[in-house]
Amino acid sequence: MKTLLVTHESGLRHEMGPGHPERPERLRAIERGLEEPRFAPLSRISAPRAESAALQRVHPQSYLAALEQAAPREGYSALDSDTLMCPDTIEAVWRAAGGAVAAVDEVMAGRADNAFVAARPPGHHAGVRNPMGFCFVNNVAVAARHAQAAHGAERVAIVDFDVHHGNGTQEIFWTDDAVLFCSTHQAPFYPGTGGRNETGAHGNIVNAPLFAGSTGDAFREALDDRILPRLRDFAPDLILISAGFDAHERDPLGGLRLREVDFGDATKRLMDIADRRCGGRIVSLLEGGYDVDALSRCVNAHVLALMGA
Repeated sequence: MKTLLVTHESGLRHEMGPGHPERPERLRAIERGLEEPRFAPLSRISAPRAESAALQRVHPQSYLAALEQAAPREGYSALDSDTLMCPDTIEAVWRAAGGAVAAVDEVMAGRADNAFVAARPPGHHAGVRNPMGFCFVNNVAVAARHAQAAHGAERVAIVDFDVHHGNGTQEIFWTDDAVLFCSTHQAPFYPGTGGRNETGAHGNIVNAPLFAGSTGDAFREALDDRILPRLRDFAPDLILISAGFDAHERDPLGGLRLREVDFGDATKRLMDIADRRCGGRIVSLLEGGYDVDALSRCVNAHVLALMGA
């Protein structure tokens, strides 16, 4: 397998204040882990800045301009109680989205079998016109719309296994029958969405909520019973993963009890469907994960699976 790693140093400069869980150390821990010799076969590129056209397929220009205007020249500006900007935030936002676009380009063109975008800030809580939950631009939505517009993808599937429901992604694709959005997440929990009865305008939303304390067995059952069958039937041209690792048992923001092996196993299951349905094409984007040691180990397991190791 040729696996591409996309990242950018701007993600190390975006920070939201002392003690904030979505901090640069997350990316540093991932980068250290992926420098181990077993990851030497990874192909690596630096994330470009997202072009305005790619961003505007998801977010109106008025919203993007408001984000730029909200960026402080020093200190912090708060967009909500837990989503803050520093002077370096905008560059990191544009690079995270640009990395998603570049990864789609490389995979759809066949220059890589699959890709992992190790960038921050995350994106799956961002709606069309609102930042939320540490997120500013919905990176996975930008990736999906780019696959449709630039590569003619007729069906794109998004699988989100973050501990928090990807409410922004669900909102964006609620009426789009060409995009399947599947999510496992803790519920009831932040942000309060993701019920099994939330199915989208065309039945294209599949939510598999998990109770607090659920382990890998319940996670696998949710995949096997609700998500993987729909994914197979949908037969996507590309699978995108919102790869949040805050469902790990050590994560301070979640209440699920998953381990590294569970993320590796889920990745292999998704790869099997990708191999059968869309030529192996997968692009994975970093979302949550706030215990930095657990995050590094989970990313290692995820990327090793992508590499076919």
